[in-house]
Amino acid sequence: MKVLVVGGGGREHALAWRLAQSARVQAVYVAPGNGGTALDPALRNLPLTGIEALADFAAAEKIALTVVGPEAPLAAGIVDRFRARGLRIFGPTRAAARLESSKAFAKEFMQRHGIPTALYASFDDAAAAHAHVERHGAPIVVKADGLAAGKGVVVAATPAEAHAAIDELLAPGAPGGARIVVEEFMAGEEASFIVLSDGRDVVPLASSQDHKRIFEGDRGPNTGGMGAYSPAPVVTPNVHARVMQEIIRPAIDGMAREGTPFTGFLYAGLMIDAQGRPRTVEFNCRLGDPEAQVLLMRLKSDLAELLAGAADGALGEPELQWDRRIALGVVMAAAGYPAAARSGDPITGLPAAAEDLQVFHAGSALHDGVLHTSGGRVLCVTALGDSARIAQGRALAAVRGIRFEGAQWRNDIGQRAIGRH
Repeated sequence: MKVLVVGGGGREHALAWRLAQSARVQAVYVAPGNGGTALDPALRNLPLTGIEALADFAAAEKIALTVVGPEAPLAAGIVDRFRARGLRIFGPTRAAARLESSKAFAKEFMQRHGIPTALYASFDDAAAAHAHVERHGAPIVVKADGLAAGKGVVVAATPAEAHAAIDELLAPGAPGGARIVVEEFMAGEEASFIVLSDGRDVVPLASSQDHKRIFEGDRGPNTGGMGAYSPAPVVTPNVHARVMQEIIRPAIDGMAREGTPFTGFLYAGLMIDAQGRPRTVEFNCRLGDPEAQVLLMRLKSDLAELLAGAADGALGEPELQWDRRIALGVVMAAAGYPAAARSGDPITGLPAAAEDLQVFHAGSALHDGVLHTSGGRVLCVTALGDSARIAQGRALAAVRGIRFEGAQWRNDIGQRAIGRH
């Protein structure tokens, strides 16, 4: 079958790479793709972004399955449009995608269905939000209500930081819209728990953990993710069972009861406290990035078969097969990221792909045969190893051989997992 992957980031490169390995797949198109997907002879970039243009292509080319990577087209209703035209597509409808596209909707939904999460209040008035911070103090978390490309969250250590975040996120034209959610600060260790659902049945993927802060030691501003590893030791069998019972099942069942069944990848960002109690930081309606890269590096089951079954409402309860090794990915970011990333720097020194090493591209572009940077997070160098330390060493050895001006990366991705052994 022919497959179309919508998006151009690292998650989409990883999805397309894994889908192309299915015996059932004869061609994989990536729209619009990036420099890495352009360099892969098994993939074909497609210079299309509009929903109608993508649907026209899928209909004309008899695409058997479309897989949507990023959140923006999901929030814009790409799944609704494709389904209306009789095209098979994997992802949540616009209404179901509100679990990610509106933090306020997600918090109200969690409250309605008894899903554990932080206490919160929503504001569209800055004065009321400032007064709330004055009453509650810090640490406190300020989030943009709408989509903000993974960067509309400020964990404020002081009231002054919280007040500044309120003013920034409620400023006219700020990404994420004219509404914010202010939450209690949750202490603990974060993990990413991602499942695959057809609206009724649910299959959990392997656990993973990403590193959000730009600098080593989890310091500095939040980013879209500077690296990840899978599995995450903090997700013990007991935690896994609790997450499925207290968070995932109530979310999938609740969406179905409210008339908006959730088909797609549901990502629960977790905070796990010292007693092993999980609470929901947020929901996303897609694979994480860079979690997708490490998860898809380990997945041995046929991804095309799984996603086609889920799109048809016939997922069932398959036993997924995983590589027993640890996967660890180190993100290489452009100079100036996350504030103002520089583009146009040539990229050299890419290692040859191997069974235990892949470089997934995000912010790269290929022009006249020359690869250069074109976004904030440029590459995710992903390795497999028998331990977190071995996977980390393999990834970092490759990172150090890759060159582009001002490249930034963290040398401590996976330290929590290494520290547990």
